[in-house]
Amino acid sequence: MRKGVVELVVLAALTHGEAYGYEILQRLQPLEGMAMTESTVYPVLARLTRQGLLSSRRAPSPKGPPRRYYQLTPDGRQRLDAMWAQLQLLHDGVDALIHPNHEEHRP
Repeated sequence: MRKGVVELVVLAALTHGEAYGYEILQRLQPLEGMAMTESTVYPVLARLTRQGLLSSRRAPSPKGPPRRYYQLTPDGRQRLDAMWAQLQLLHDGVDALIHPNHEEHRP
């Protein structure tokens, strides 16, 4: 499940526009319980790019080597939406198990 969660949060981090690797890491830092490091995120970015879920481009950096910017593709947005819907269903199912008499879960 962790692999899927990392993929989900990386895709989600790019919903508001492109970003380079360090920016993505910064966006993910506030997530509780997700110790995101370069060694976690960069392989996921590479895999998602190979799968066509992200596009990438290189651009000059104000200092240092060029930066690689990542952006969601339409397929990436579709995957994110599907993963989010699946996570919401899982959440609702677990909630129904924990609170079986809760009004929302009655037919």
